[in-house]
Amino acid sequence: MLGCGSSTPSETTTTPPSNNFQTVSLTRLSQDTFTNSTSQHATEVEPGLYAFGSTMVTAFQVGRISSGGGADIGFATSTDAGTTWNSGYLPGITTFQGGGSFSAASDAVVAFDAAHAMWMISSLGINATAQVLVNRSPDGINWGNPIAVSTNGDTDKNWIVCDNTPASPFYGHCYVEWDDPSNQDIIEMSTSKDGGLTWSSAQNTANSAQGIGGVPLVQPNGIVVVPILGISGNSEIITAFTSTDGGGSWSAPVTVSPVTDHQVAGNLRTSALPSAQVDATGTVYVIWQDCRFRTNCASNDLVLSTSTDGVTWTNPARVPIDAATSTVDHFIPGLGVNPTTSGASAHLTLTYYFYPVSNCGTTCSLGLGYVSSQDAGQTWSAPTQLVGGMSLTWLPNTFSGLMVADYISTSFANGKAFGVFAVANPPNGSVFNEAIYTTPSPLVAEENGRRVSSKRESPIPNAKSDHGPRRFYDEDHEYPIPPPKRDMRRSARK
Repeated sequence: MLGCGSSTPSETTTTPPSNNFQTVSLTRLSQDTFTNSTSQHATEVEPGLYAFGSTMVTAFQVGRISSGGGADIGFATSTDAGTTWNSGYLPGITTFQGGGSFSAASDAVVAFDAAHAMWMISSLGINATAQVLVNRSPDGINWGNPIAVSTNGDTDKNWIVCDNTPASPFYGHCYVEWDDPSNQDIIEMSTSKDGGLTWSSAQNTANSAQGIGGVPLVQPNGIVVVPILGISGNSEIITAFTSTDGGGSWSAPVTVSPVTDHQVAGNLRTSALPSAQVDATGTVYVIWQDCRFRTNCASNDLVLSTSTDGVTWTNPARVPIDAATSTVDHFIPGLGVNPTTSGASAHLTLTYYFYPVSNCGTTCSLGLGYVSSQDAGQTWSAPTQLVGGMSLTWLPNTFSGLMVADYISTSFANGKAFGVFAVANPPNGSVFNEAIYTTPSPLVAEENGRRVSSKRESPIPNAKSDHGPRRFYDEDHEYPIPPPKRDMRRSARK
């Protein structure tokens, strides 16, 4: 039986004048209408987006709860490549919508299974622990109740993808990744071969590796590549692991790059979680926030590494949004790659948040922008600012900082790029005013505009992060990482 929450058309709105750096009108896709006492209303955060043909589906948290997740997962769907949208809430997850049993829902991501003509939204249902769920829909508008993917432990930062290449030996396989913070972030993978109706038992990588925020991607030959934020001792690294047998087994991860990142100011919740996409011939593109090109790690750039096989990766190159000598801090990337382009002419569009001044203390001004590349990231357009001047006081709070998103998303529909993102406006009295938006028109760069390259740039020698190691296995600070034993002994002597 399929069902859906209230579905309503979205509207094109202009952010109020107090948000005085906005340069374009935006389409609001949804609005928090819940009234539960556990949420910070009206808030929507952290959208995932997937496009197939002219249909785009985005999903996100609605009514952010400080301790984790939201009152429900919202969705918005366009079947005409972004011209019109309809939105609603997923049924059967939380007690606040459609008879669910969970007290909160989080980490919504979207996939489409072409072999079974089925849309899927994966999310976490949260009670004392979290469970990976999948809601299914034949049209992206009418959604069934959730199907459980995980059955043991706790879960965090799930992601979903399906093999949509008819010539692939694993056409119609779908893959979900998550980690178990109650078991030191051990990576888990599950596979479905029947359109998300049933899922295999969770599998680990060959060496039971740790990681968080994995993004499974499928190459045209059916090989699955999963870039992820891993752990090496006390340091974070970007790694990647693969499956060559349709999810029957998973390799041990290889290192893509160490992470060198700047602590974003203003108590804003960010991390070096990767954003990743694949092009038409299988090249994988991975982007994360990193400060290796900045003196004293004073602010983050977004850096790009690529691979044709998931094993050998290029050295990270800086996306030259601003000069490396600027004060701009860039974070929370959402990378889109046109799936019909490839090689040296692959089209990339990158949305991101930023501070104009990195060292902004408690008076930070949050902005949103995008850049694009027509040559696989060799050169990039000048940045276009979509929104600016957002005050951090307009954002809901969590145990791990003020929240606009842990990730955002960009996808191509009919060859045109669209991004979805959370935008905050001044609160209405004691109620927030944050929702999920997109642009009425595709994200495009000036055809004959400036192109910038960072090809001749090199990282600062011996660059190091300006903060200590990650202290928690999860993003909501429920599972602290124990200190090394020698530190515990030293503490006992004090």
